Order: sequence, then C-alpha cells, then structure tokens
Amino acid sequence: MGNTSRFGATTVTDDVLADTDLTGHVALVTGATSGLGAETARSLAAAGAEVILAVRDIAAATVLRDRIRDRHPHAVLEAVHLDLADLGSVRAAVHLLTARRQRLNILINNAAVMYTPFGHTTDGFELQFGINHLGHFVLTSGLRAALSAGAQRTGHPSRIVTVSSAAHHRYPADLGDPNFHRRGYDKFASYGQSKSANILMTVALAARPTGDVHAFAVHPGVCATNLARHMSRADLTEMRRLSSRDPGLLRTLKSVPAAAATTVWAATDARLSALNGAYLADCAPAQASAHATDLDTAGALWGLSEQLTAHRR
Repeated sequence: MGNTSRFGATTVTDDVLADTDLTGHVALVTGATSGLGAETARSLAAAGAEVILAVRDIAAATVLRDRIRDRHPHAVLEAVHLDLADLGSVRAAVHLLTARRQRLNILINNAAVMYTPFGHTTDGFELQFGINHLGHFVLTSGLRAALSAGAQRTGHPSRIVTVSSAAHHRYPADLGDPNFHRRGYDKFASYGQSKSANILMTVALAARPTGDVHAFAVHPGVCATNLARHMSRADLTEMRRLSSRDPGLLRTLKSVPAAAATTVWAATDARLSALNGAYLADCAPAQASAHATDLDTAGALWGLSEQLTAHRR
C-alpha cells in the first residue's frame, strides 16, 4: 500500500493505487456509469480488481466498460441492473450476485441523488432518504455474507465504503419523521439527513461483533458532476449560505479523480484497519458531527431501517 502521509486534498485515484495489486479481489460500485462512480470503478479495475458496475442503465454501463477496457485492456468488469429507488430491484440484484459468485471484497455505496423535488421511491419512501440510505442499507445487508466470504478468501477484512458528504453537519437524521410525513419538505434537510444516515450506518456496521468486514464513510469534497443536475441558482445561493462557516468550500472544486481518491483509499489501504467505522475526507481521518456518530442513534437507525424495509418485497 502507498504511504498515506503523502496523501491529501489533491491526491488522485492513481496516486492511491500506485503500489496496490487488487488481483483476486471483487469490487461492486453503485452509480458507476458517470462521475465519481465511474472513476472509482476504473481505478479499481486498473489495479486488478474484478469490478461489478451496479447501475440502472445497463447500456451506459456497457459503454463505460468498453471505455475502461480501451484504456486498461486487462480490466475485468461486468454490469448488473440495480435501481436503489426500488427495493425489489435491490433484492433481485443481491439474489443474482450471490447466485453468480459467493464472495465480494469491496462494496462501494456511491450512488446518490441530491436536492431533488419532493417525491417518493417505488416503495413510498421520500426520494433522497430512500435512495441514498434505505436502498444502500438493503444492498449492504444482503451482501454481508458475500463480504465475509471474501474476507475468508483473502485473509483480510472486506471493506464497505459509503459516500457521505459534509452536508451532514447541519442535519441530523430525523428518526421520528425520516420521510417527511409530518414536517414540511426541505430538500437540503432531506439530503443532509440522508448523508448523516450514511455515517450512522457505517458506525452501526463497525459496531458489529464480527471483524471480517470493515466500514468507512467518506466525504469526497466538492466536485462538478451530474449529482448537481437538480440544482437551481437559488439552490447554489442557499448552499453558499449553509457553508458560510467554511467560505472556501464551494470555491475549491476537486477534479473527479481527486474527489474519488478518498473512496478508493478507504477501500484499499491496509493502514485503515485500526480505524473501522471512521469518517474520512481528503485521504485522512476527519471529524463527523456528533449526531452522525452516536452509537445509540446508529443502532436506532439500523432498527428503523430494518422495520421500514422488512415488508417491502
């Protein structure tokens, strides 16, 4: 593994993986057809991992696969249909994956939506909470046995990396009304609570007694991708207001390879084994808000997520 002391905000994916051989490892990346997901998939495949592109658009995944193979002829990639807004699709993907292969070493929960108009998933959950958290919760739970099997195969803990955001700082997860049934819808609060939920899920995973799977949450930094496709000028103004305590945040845009670097670092660097459950940014440990790291809250969210998704088939 690379020397983590030289990594930072400008580190790119290929820097992180320069001395890493992932041959024999299997990785799954959600939302892999563009932006950070595509770069994460490319870099892991270039380092030798078999990469599963878990996506809504199989045609787009095929184009990406061919583009990666043009650059890295020995890359091994396959595409699996996954719609995080439909738990039936999530469970079908889990069933297909576990039927095809019994092991997985890296799970990258990358896909997300941001600042969407009020809407619902197929199962009736508020869109941002449903996709960003509950869809990944069901996927992660369903692949837990495969991740354990991957750890047994390599002799090293498997990794679950969930892409969160600094947007979590202002918005705790409202466990009493996560789907905005009683409170008025606020797209910023919805996105922020879903990103808090990403960290809380990570904390809950790390608290589990088995040590064969490690979990990390990451803030990738600010990067221009199609995640911002729902944003208006008014939304950008509100983002500036919300980030007023860190005025340089929106002026310091990362490239896509730099924004994806913390994700691949979390997924691969052996030195992070002692930091199971950590929140990471700029290829370094970072400080998440207390509301997103509280163990009791993490346990309560886990229980609520099980309850909400149990009867959705």
